[in-house]
Amino acid sequence: MRFVLIIGMLFGMTAVASAQQPYAGLQTRPLKALSAQQIDDLRNGRGMGMALAAELNGYPGPLHVLELADGLGLDAGQRARVAALFEAMKAEAVSLGERLITQERELDRQFAQKSVTPATLEELTASIASVQGALRATHLRYHLLTLEALSSEQAKQYAVLRGYADGVDHGHHNRH
Repeated sequence: MRFVLIIGMLFGMTAVASAQQPYAGLQTRPLKALSAQQIDDLRNGRGMGMALAAELNGYPGPLHVLELADGLGLDAGQRARVAALFEAMKAEAVSLGERLITQERELDRQFAQKSVTPATLEELTASIASVQGALRATHLRYHLLTLEALSSEQAKQYAVLRGYADGVDHGHHNRH
């Protein structure tokens, strides 16, 4: 019994210690606010879940539509249109992603050099929020445009292929 109590106390102390150090190791990252994966995603125009409001409510993303083109029965015109949408989205997202990385780097630099002031903090965080909003709007806008390229049957099939729906029309899409 005493052994079990001692083991329990050790586990409890370990849990408390790790809870008090959730950011341990992150201080060595080149850019504190962004992981290497996040930086890579931003530099490559990936969505990072920014368009889930669209994706999970029946507005397919261009990349996933291209990945599922055969299963959706896209014709050549649709493939070309969605490919063009994807390339345009990616170009916008990469540009905005680079701006966001630059802004986060500047915020990090000012904190590291202890030169941040209330005014620069407000200015930098407002600018970062603006770019984050523009980036999210970019991803969401291309979901809207991609839906326009599909028939209602293809949109339903997309939901099935992505595991979101059972293929039965529940009255959510009144298109085409």
